[in-house]
Amino acid sequence: MGAGIVGASVAYHAARAGAVVTLVDAGRPGAGVTAGSFAWIGASGVRTGPAAALRATATQEYRRLEAELPGLPVTWSGSLSWGAADGAPQAGPGQKIVNAATVATLEPTLRQPPEWAVWAPGDGSVDPVGVTERLVAGACAHGARLHPDTPVTAVRRNTAGRVVGVETAAGPLSGATVVLAAGVATAALAAPLGIHVPVDPSPATLFQFRAPAGLVRTVVNNPDFDLRQVAEDRLLAAADSPDRTLAAVRSTFRGAANVELLSTRVGIRPMPVDGEPIVGPVAPVPGLYVAVLHSAVTLAPAVGRLVARELVDGAVEPMLAGCRLDRF
Repeated sequence: MGAGIVGASVAYHAARAGAVVTLVDAGRPGAGVTAGSFAWIGASGVRTGPAAALRATATQEYRRLEAELPGLPVTWSGSLSWGAADGAPQAGPGQKIVNAATVATLEPTLRQPPEWAVWAPGDGSVDPVGVTERLVAGACAHGARLHPDTPVTAVRRNTAGRVVGVETAAGPLSGATVVLAAGVATAALAAPLGIHVPVDPSPATLFQFRAPAGLVRTVVNNPDFDLRQVAEDRLLAAADSPDRTLAAVRSTFRGAANVELLSTRVGIRPMPVDGEPIVGPVAPVPGLYVAVLHSAVTLAPAVGRLVARELVDGAVEPMLAGCRLDRF
């Protein structure tokens, strides 16, 4: 339930594995918070946390998905980060420290290349709505049924308490398992079942700018913004203030004097209270499975594959062991 990028990935991988899949969403695939993601894909620098191993597979899982779904809208540009700490930065897995001369070759329009930066050559970015639509198309090609513009109002259970489907604005839909992948709505849908899913809404602001072609070549991350080129004459920034961000872009890059703000979008991300994914079966409600996480665009290919294995094959995936709801 939910045709954002996580629900779409679960649907694709489960249908591909032979499951009978119905995908239901209140709107169009990818049109919710997925569309408001900066969509930076990186395995870089992951060291700790219950989902560290999962995060470390992000780029590899996207490479796999590219091979399965040709034409997936992914750009492998690498990423450059600087300014987050005093002194020379630390390199994590998939990263290396580069000097100002190397930074200048990677981002030639920078006015003042930093003395040190972290270069992650394997990083990339995606068109999150395009990826979601491709996953849904892949799921449907394997027999999945899609119900867009169909709000789910409740999870249905039988007298024994087992999940038997969902209630929707268009009537009931049956299913032996319901996967709650509804972003910030997940908590409200789980609550009538007596299940507390500790997820809070977290606003994230994106700015789109008109800019000269080739102004930015990598995914740039510094204290002022996360920034990447999304079209020949378009930049996308994740930051807090439109005025400060515009001023920072103009002062950071040569040839940016005429960069102008085109749009602002505020997305409401689902943020688990400890920042880590919540993924797995819900033991008190047989047939209910939850999948809600931050960094959903980054982790969707991995999460979808692993959830499908648990649902279809009955596997218990070690990489999801630290992500279960019962940790709270």
